[in-house]
Amino acid sequence: MNMNFEEMRLSCKEFTDDVSGKLMNKMPAALKKAEGLPFIPYTVRENEWAPGPFDGICWWTNGFWPGQMWAMYRMTGDDRYRQEAERAETRLDEAFCDFDHLHHDVGFMWLLSSGVNFRLTQNDRSRKRVLLAANLLAGRFNPNGFIRAWNEDRAGWAIIDCMMNLNLLYRASEWTGDPRFRMIAMRHADTAMDHFVRADGSCNHIVIFDPETGAVLDTPAGQGFAPGSAWSRGQAWALYGFALSYIHTGKKEYLTVSQRVADYYLSQVANDWIPRCDFRQPEGDDLRDACAGAIAACGLMELARLTETKRYFDAALATLGALEAHCAKWDPTSPAILTRCTGSYHGNDHNIAMIYADFFFTEAILKLRGDPFLFW
Repeated sequence: MNMNFEEMRLSCKEFTDDVSGKLMNKMPAALKKAEGLPFIPYTVRENEWAPGPFDGICWWTNGFWPGQMWAMYRMTGDDRYRQEAERAETRLDEAFCDFDHLHHDVGFMWLLSSGVNFRLTQNDRSRKRVLLAANLLAGRFNPNGFIRAWNEDRAGWAIIDCMMNLNLLYRASEWTGDPRFRMIAMRHADTAMDHFVRADGSCNHIVIFDPETGAVLDTPAGQGFAPGSAWSRGQAWALYGFALSYIHTGKKEYLTVSQRVADYYLSQVANDWIPRCDFRQPEGDDLRDACAGAIAACGLMELARLTETKRYFDAALATLGALEAHCAKWDPTSPAILTRCTGSYHGNDHNIAMIYADFFFTEAILKLRGDPFLFW
């Protein structure tokens, strides 16, 4: 039987209500532990919030905590979450003055903080922050067709994560009427289709281009296991990122490539729905990344909405169910929700909590609740 997205989401109302209740019970304690901190939460140590490992206020995930607060505000209407989101957004102003440490992740930092604030409250100061961040991101565009990810000697380095940062540029075009932002975003998305996504739907994490000619020089492992492997969070960034580029532009090729990435992703997770850190890591290695699952669940739900394909919805629901059952920590003693997250395969950040995993998990639950607001 064919079902539209509304019918799909209503079919799991009991699960949605159960997890929503757990979020509403847990998050006041998480908020209380964040109040007055001199940093924006990233992970948890000894049941307390802890900051990112370097870059201070420029740490790339610093937009996800205010994003999480806005998500809880959407869910509950509790003004304490709005106030904390705005407090964190104001803290981020310091990052604009630390240009040397900024990067392409200004999309993550300001779209989920200032971007959401402006769209919900029409706060003009928030609008200006978003447009400043968008101009910084546009300034990283190489005319050979890609947005530079990082600084120092990495002029030709681009990464798959940037598919999510492109949404900052789409919003900037929407708000200013200036097509340049959208054109830059689409040029980068087209390059990512050509050079990041492989024929089987797996993805490179990093592509190094010659910054003078645009020629591909290398595709190193990045945060995955090895060159040519398939870092699961990179697959999730591509899955969700291309779906969002389709939503913002209507370009059918973006939807097609999102589905191709989704089909590869689903071929790798259907045993228990909690992604391995890298789908091509050594056999017997059980390193997982719950964060990749939360991101993918959001993307799969958008694909289900866009294509009315129940297979995508069922996979998103199965993923959220597995994360809730095996990775979620509902004890309010610890402020984070998801455990079993991994920053990178070869790093030491294994089996930790990460704020952006919690954001995407909460965003997915909002989608199940029927909230029409698209954070991106």
